Amino acid sequence: MKTALLVIDVQKGMFPENNGVYKGEMLINKLKFLLTKARSKNTPIFYIQHNAGEGKALETGTDGWDIHPEIKPHKNDDIIQKFTPDSFLNTLLDDELKKQNIKHVILTGIQTEACVDTTCRRAFSMGYKVTLVSDTHSTWDSGEITAQQIINHHNGVLQWFAEVIPAGEIKFI
Repeated sequence: MKTALLVIDVQKGMFPENNGVYKGEMLINKLKFLLTKARSKNTPIFYIQHNAGEGKALETGTDGWDIHPEIKPHKNDDIIQKFTPDSFLNTLLDDELKKQNIKHVILTGIQTEACVDTTCRRAFSMGYKVTLVSDTHSTWDSGEITAQQIINHHNGVLQWFAEVIPAGEIKFI
């Protein structure tokens, strides 16, 4: 089964100095590890890039909108533009996956309870085999619960839609 790695919204605007995404440095390091493994097996890589409105952290065309420089795409990687939490809604993602006969998506990225969750459920509903990398998605504390609690909760809930495993167990064939 042909597989692709999806990197959702890992953009510079998610890493402001005063309020970066939870365990941001660890997230980047694990993503670099997965990207290296994927590239060594010629696994297709799709970067999902969120486009936000004026004044937002991911405002289209601004420095914050750029993909994080430590994991920047290579020339053969695909970059999919999106405007909602759903990486499939009104984007080219499904078309591009189908062009490459991809049936299995491995999900990573930001923000656990929004774009990662929504994309995971949607991919499952569209018939893709889905793997969520349990230690390679992140968020921020909410007013009520910590980022780690949000991540833990979603790793549990999303088992209904995906195989949920850590980066060290991901195998690219």
